[in-house]
Amino acid sequence: MRGGRILSRAAAMGIGRILSQAAARAAAALLACVLICFAGTGTAWARPDWPSDTGILAEGGIVMDMDSETVLFGQQIHVAFPPASITKLLTALVTAEHASPDEVVTFSHDAVYNVEEGSGNKLSLEEGDQLTVRDCLYVLLLQSSNQTANALAEHVAGSREAFVDLMNETVEALGCTESHFANPSGLNDDAQYVTAYDMARIAAAAFENDLVLEVSSARSYTIPATIHNPDGVTFAMEHRILTAEDPDSEYYCEGARAGKTGYTSLAGNTLVTLAERDGRRLVSVILKGTQPQYYMDTVNLLEFGFAGFKNETAAGQEDMLSQMDQLEAQGAVYPVSELRLEEDAVVTLPKDAAFSDAEKELVTELPADAPADAAAMIQYIYNTRKIGSVYILAESLAAQAGGGAGAAGADGVAGADGADEPDRADGLAGTDETGGQQNPEADGTAPGDLAGGEDPENGSGGPGAGVLAFLLAAAAAGAAGAWLALRRKREREEQEKRRRRRLARLQEIGCSQEEFERLMNQRKTSGKRNIRKK
Repeated sequence: MRGGRILSRAAAMGIGRILSQAAARAAAALLACVLICFAGTGTAWARPDWPSDTGILAEGGIVMDMDSETVLFGQQIHVAFPPASITKLLTALVTAEHASPDEVVTFSHDAVYNVEEGSGNKLSLEEGDQLTVRDCLYVLLLQSSNQTANALAEHVAGSREAFVDLMNETVEALGCTESHFANPSGLNDDAQYVTAYDMARIAAAAFENDLVLEVSSARSYTIPATIHNPDGVTFAMEHRILTAEDPDSEYYCEGARAGKTGYTSLAGNTLVTLAERDGRRLVSVILKGTQPQYYMDTVNLLEFGFAGFKNETAAGQEDMLSQMDQLEAQGAVYPVSELRLEEDAVVTLPKDAAFSDAEKELVTELPADAPADAAAMIQYIYNTRKIGSVYILAESLAAQAGGGAGAAGADGVAGADGADEPDRADGLAGTDETGGQQNPEADGTAPGDLAGGEDPENGSGGPGAGVLAFLLAAAAAGAAGAWLALRRKREREEQEKRRRRRLARLQEIGCSQEEFERLMNQRKTSGKRNIRKK
């Protein structure tokens, strides 16, 4: 009996182990099925949340990545507020675009005395004072001089009213639709208002201008003699974050570079700040803030933006072009062999996110300020939030833009409105000046024109014309061959550059070339499945 019980107990234990192993295998199989079922959508549900661990006490505010134009955090960013003197960043931008730094500005009686009562005159500027445009910009941005804003407006446009028109035209060209300006100084006016979103874009455009960036980054400046300052006068930047050097100061922010303060009774405290760190540029805007809290709000927004996010270059990781044979856009068809991605475009992602976590869409309706050689654009989205874009550039458009820049068209005007911007075509990417679509004969040199153009039956051609036609045709063929050879050389060079950058990145993250190629093949297969589903 005892042996039987022992045998029965052993058998029971064995059966138990078998059942346990079977259950474990079943669980593993079930888990594998779940993983397989969700493999196609794993990126979506595993995507890290967008960071939100910050806040401000001001009524409106934003921090935006300047290079991708991604809004990292915003509070009432589409609500309009009075801007106060941060308006002067726009005034500086319009001035820098329409006047030379060495031009002399003469202060009129109206410029000095037609200001809001109590708005001050810190440098005691007087009617008849003369300063260069450069001097005036320093007084404008570092001392927030309303008199100087008026004088610059009169100098650039002839009157404040005409200058205000330039301000609003500039804002419209930047795509800002929620703001309007009524004076160059930012003093109270019911028709002068701005949203945080628009102001961030205006500020970004201002900081892209070298002269405005130089001035708004200065810590002090000295102007020459004026009527009430015969020895000249030195003054300092008023933006406390830009002048704070002690890391323990509540106003300190590493990398703070440029900005502008503002205050009126209606606007409260307003502030714009540019900060750069580790190759990233962030712009923050505070509207309807209070003193000194609006500085703390700014520091919080900038630190949040640097700590929680990263920028990644799209061109090195985007594989959309490898999944297509050709691109149809702008009423034309482009073979993929002549397409490339804009090299420096970046997308902004949460620190823990991967480039593959971003969704993307192909956009063929391009903005007015698109590069002349842009055929389309890839827009990136993260949880419904736009995080950047990259232009798809076509070599044929680049050749067309380059050929049109230096040669007069049918109307004899060379480079008309684009003389200062050879990489633009007045926003009409993919069209000629008459609005026509891509046309290899748009410059008037159709193949028939190269063959002499005269009517041989009327005797106006002759043997000499035939020889000339042959020579011209040969020259054209040679030029075309040279252009194709140059294009192929550039393609090889670009491919080699991309390969080297990729190898460098792989070495940095400790990934082998074989593993990278396996992941790329896996991603391409997944991407093609997603495209077919759409």
